[in-house]
Amino acid sequence: MKLLLVGATGLVGSHVLELALSDIRISKIVVLTRSAITLDSTTNPKLEINQIDFDDLPQSANWWQVDSVICTLGTTMRKAKTKAQFRRVDYDYPLAIATIARQHNASSFVLNSSMGANISSRFYYNQVKGDVEAVLAQLDYPSLTIVRPGLIKGDRKEKRFGEQIMVGILKIFGVILPKKMQLNPARNIAQNMIEAALQQQQGINIIRSDKLI
Repeated sequence: MKLLLVGATGLVGSHVLELALSDIRISKIVVLTRSAITLDSTTNPKLEINQIDFDDLPQSANWWQVDSVICTLGTTMRKAKTKAQFRRVDYDYPLAIATIARQHNASSFVLNSSMGANISSRFYYNQVKGDVEAVLAQLDYPSLTIVRPGLIKGDRKEKRFGEQIMVGILKIFGVILPKKMQLNPARNIAQNMIEAALQQQQGINIIRSDKLI
């Protein structure tokens, strides 16, 4: 299978890349990234890295011709600074990637979303996540998988103070909480995304946080 990965420099995306490189079922991994990746594609024959501008995606590049797409793009309101910039990263970019890939006959799209995704949410973050889920469902992918993790466990390059506090609390009390409230290890999320891309279950499929523990 030929896989397109977007968001490989993030916490979940880096795990997807690591797992995909070691998975014999995946013959080719095409990575689209805005930031440089330290991996050397010359020593990883099935890896192709393309450093691009997400605001100016080439429509006819050969690397759009893949079987499945995994998208782990995402930012935070704190990092984005404005609602418009947050929406650009979490809505505009995934939609643009999904649209072009589908035009090139990709049959499966897997999105890392959020447990609270809801177009009617009073929280802007969750509202945008719900919006992108809804619009992706209209692109006629034979297989669309939405992964909705809760709080993600893993070592981030960027420190999120509030998230670190919550992770610490959940590490202590997690065992007595309902499964949907427990920490979701980034590697578990990544593995579920890869399996979804490989299996290409027909229709729209939701993987909730209690399945990612």
